[in-house]
Amino acid sequence: MSLITLSGLTPSSSGIHMGNYFGAIRQWIDLQQAGGAHYFIASYHALTTVRKPELLASNITSVAMDYLALGLDPEMAVIYRQEDVPEVCELSWILSTLTPMGLLERCHAYKDKISRGISADHGLFAYPVLMAADILIVRSNRVPVGNDQKQHVEVTRDIAGKFNQTFSEVFPIPEPLIIEGSAAKVPGMDGQKMSKSYGNDLCIFETEKKLRKKVMSIVTDSKGVEDSKEPDGNTVFELYKLVASRDQVETMADKLRSSGVGYGYGHAKQELHDAILEYFSDARTRRKHLEDNPSQVEEILRDGATRVRPIVESTMDAVRSAVGVSSRPTR
Repeated sequence: MSLITLSGLTPSSSGIHMGNYFGAIRQWIDLQQAGGAHYFIASYHALTTVRKPELLASNITSVAMDYLALGLDPEMAVIYRQEDVPEVCELSWILSTLTPMGLLERCHAYKDKISRGISADHGLFAYPVLMAADILIVRSNRVPVGNDQKQHVEVTRDIAGKFNQTFSEVFPIPEPLIIEGSAAKVPGMDGQKMSKSYGNDLCIFETEKKLRKKVMSIVTDSKGVEDSKEPDGNTVFELYKLVASRDQVETMADKLRSSGVGYGYGHAKQELHDAILEYFSDARTRRKHLEDNPSQVEEILRDGATRVRPIVESTMDAVRSAVGVSSRPTR
């Protein structure tokens, strides 16, 4: 029997960015080959930042299209919306009754978001418990994450262990799956880790005009076109390495290091823009097809909800029985 893999992205914006792809989705595509892959759109998580219902609904559809365009295959993976599994909220509450406050207070993601001015509400504080419910409701064995997200899986492991010890053995203890190369920081336009919440992201399916404007806005040092520049650690060059061939990367590095050749950051940024479009050319074509056929996307999401339902119902029957509440409430 295949190990169950679970991961997902929050539709807090309308598009998947390069950090999402190179830090997660590229690995998801490989993992789906082994079977047991479950990839969801974390709609409830988005409610901590998205307050406009029309915008959230649009973002959910957009992320689903991005998933499919980038290579997640509904024939190999279960792709679904979080809201199509409403039991996750019930499980989140049950798990929260076992979760120590101190465990949540130590979560670095919460502290980081508060430091950036995001409102300190209960949803943001309890975010890791809902994340644990997402993982445990499908009885996931492994969760592909970067090093910066490993703590969330560790929290899930603690909560699952506490539940199993307090009640009965319902949940497997999931393992964080750190894939070689996936933990590297993908820099955003300001050099920090690329993130929607930081507003420094390069979305893969933006229009060419908007993408170029963002690329040309990448922060660099003040060295001029005739000056020698160190490519390693330079945001433009680090992004270029992700989407260009080895020969192209070596050529850009040589031109940056050479002085007096008239090669500035503007030239490098234009090459980066062109390389991004080339790298994602097929995906952008598939994305356009999905935009023209939204009913196809909806059908895939509904099928995913149907496919995940048996395991969700089995898990919740076991959870309710373990804690002593009815599995089949009377109406």
